[in-house]
Amino acid sequence: MPALITFGRIVFAVLFIYSGATNLFYIQAAADSIAAKVTIPDLLAPYAAQLQTFTGMPTQQTLAIAAGGFEIIAGLMIALNFGARFFAILLIIFVGFETFYFHDFWNQAPPDNARTLIDALKNLSIIGALFMIAGYGRGSDMAESAYGDA
Repeated sequence: MPALITFGRIVFAVLFIYSGATNLFYIQAAADSIAAKVTIPDLLAPYAAQLQTFTGMPTQQTLAIAAGGFEIIAGLMIALNFGARFFAILLIIFVGFETFYFHDFWNQAPPDNARTLIDALKNLSIIGALFMIAGYGRGSDMAESAYGDA
């Protein structure tokens, strides 16, 4: 059973590694998507301006780079089973925000929202898998078997 769990973690992590790499290879497209969907709150606007001055890039581009890098690192950590619980919890928050901002099916008319609804449900299932990883953790020191398996 541990070999299947290891294989499952690796296959699952490919999603985040690929998504992060795509964001980094196509930074402008990712930044444009962020600019179209995410508005910086007035409370954070001064900090965003400081970040923009510090990096010399628009805030959306910096966010695209940070999101891509985070997805790659988190995916690798889950695949390698190093800090898997911690990164699974961070990814739960990340995917939750991503679903709220980018897959807002509730703001669309019913026939047009089908694709967005499917993407939101896909993200919900990813969050479920991340909860399983967060609950299972490294798995090496489990005292009792799961679900009564012998």
